[in-house]
Amino acid sequence: MIDSLAGLLGLGAADSAFWMPLALMGVLMVTVVAGVLLDGFDVGVGCLLWVAPTSLRGRMMSLLSPWRDANEYWLLLGLGLFAAAFPGAWSRTLGQLYLPLSLLAIGTLLRSVCFECRLRAPAEQQGAWLFGFALGAVLVAFSHGYMLARVVSAYQDGVGPIGFATLMGACSLATYALLGAAWLIMREAGELRIRAVGWARRTLRWGAVGVMGISVVLDFSNAGVFLKWGDGQHWGAVALVWGLLLACFILAEMLLQRMINHSYRATAVPYGLVLIILILMLGGLAYSFFPYLVLDEVTLWDAAASVATLQLALSATVVALPVAIIFNLRVYWRVLGRSRPPDLPDFSGKW
Repeated sequence: MIDSLAGLLGLGAADSAFWMPLALMGVLMVTVVAGVLLDGFDVGVGCLLWVAPTSLRGRMMSLLSPWRDANEYWLLLGLGLFAAAFPGAWSRTLGQLYLPLSLLAIGTLLRSVCFECRLRAPAEQQGAWLFGFALGAVLVAFSHGYMLARVVSAYQDGVGPIGFATLMGACSLATYALLGAAWLIMREAGELRIRAVGWARRTLRWGAVGVMGISVVLDFSNAGVFLKWGDGQHWGAVALVWGLLLACFILAEMLLQRMINHSYRATAVPYGLVLIILILMLGGLAYSFFPYLVLDEVTLWDAAASVATLQLALSATVVALPVAIIFNLRVYWRVLGRSRPPDLPDFSGKW
């Protein structure tokens, strides 16, 4: 397959002009997946602050403290890598996504500033900063869905496409809230866990609507994508993907219902199921788009920068990515499982 693709481009599989854009695209996809999964529960918990009781909001914010700085890394890395390695698609994409990208930038700035300012603000001002953090999380979650809907609908204008993008923005908001609620179920006990189960049940079906909506519109609005999935040669893979998605949604629904009526065993499973759903969705989107960055218009080789620029970007990635992985493994090693209070210092010794 690789040799055939290189031959269609008039290149060899070993040519730098062929494999460097492919390698950087792989790194970009890893960055996108890491950003959605690792920053996703952070955004989701922020969205849930709107419906959480006042007495629980402080605890929800404190749970995010160890990971806030690490979560901001992926967005900056992804945008920087996309702009440096694929400038031919940057202008085309940016010109069609001013609104969601502006919302994303405003939301990201609000989240960062309000989180840090709340830590340093007097008690009577913390509520205002918490409101700003929650608003930023909602803007980020909504912008992701709106942006994705505009991309899969090929940036069509009109009431229908804009309405679809708005619906997908709302579904994206629900999906991030679902991820945040599932993470809270795993991390906490007591009233916060009980409320998180209710939040997860309310948002689960909206998440399914979003996955189905994106998939259907992408398939039926683009003949190439439809033929890629429905040509008869990949029915096994199609059945496997949709079977896994359906099983994850049904199993998550059953587990959440059981938590309400019976017990709180296997509290980490809903979070794992939501992660699988998101990974399958992102993987399906990557397969549908490949080798295009702008569907039917710009391939990743058309959009790629010069070989010298790609060499520089790849060299920086080789240095930065291992550092990022080591840093995140150190930061995220306690992100799973029940939250544990810090060890108290020993005051029994002599001063």
